[in-house]
Parts: sequence; structure tokens; C-alpha cells
Amino acid sequence: MDKELATYAADVLRAVAHPLRLQVIELLEKGEMCVGAISEALGEKQAITSQQLNIMKNRGILTSRREGTKVFYRLENRNVTQVLNCVYNHCQARARKGQQ
Repeated sequence: MDKELATYAADVLRAVAHPLRLQVIELLEKGEMCVGAISEALGEKQAITSQQLNIMKNRGILTSRREGTKVFYRLENRNVTQVLNCVYNHCQARARKGQQ
């Protein structure tokens, strides 16, 4: 892997490396949602949710569309969910090991 690709990969990983952003991705795996619905589902203020959405949108993980006054987000890059599923599997396996 060349340095440029490694740098971009690190940027994408940093963009999802936050508990709230991981929860957003999990919600959006089910389909498109507006900012208000995402905020409500997560129990967060809309301004905080919007900040997190923009971080991921700027890295090409999410995309958005406007419908009147509402902004809807959806996953742009489903490859990110595959990577996250690998991480989740790792974490679950480690948690099970700790329980034995």
C-alpha cells in the first residue's frame, strides 16, 4: 500500500472512530433517514448529530439529499460497513474470551 492510500484509509477510519458515528452507521444500514430522526433515535441534540454526519459525509462515507427543509442521509460507501463488521466480530470474540 502506498503512502497516499494509507493516508486516505487512516482518514476514513478516523471518520468512523467515534461511538456516535458508529451508531449512525448502524442506523443508516437499514436505510435513509433525516437528521431529526437520527438525532431522536440516538437521543442526541440535532446540532451534535449534524456535526457527526458532516464528518462522515466529507470522507465519502455518507451522502445526503435535501427535501424541503429536511436533510436525509444514507450510506455512500457500504465497504465501510464490511470493515466495521470485522471490527465488531473481533470485539465480540474478545468479549466472549473475557467471559470464560
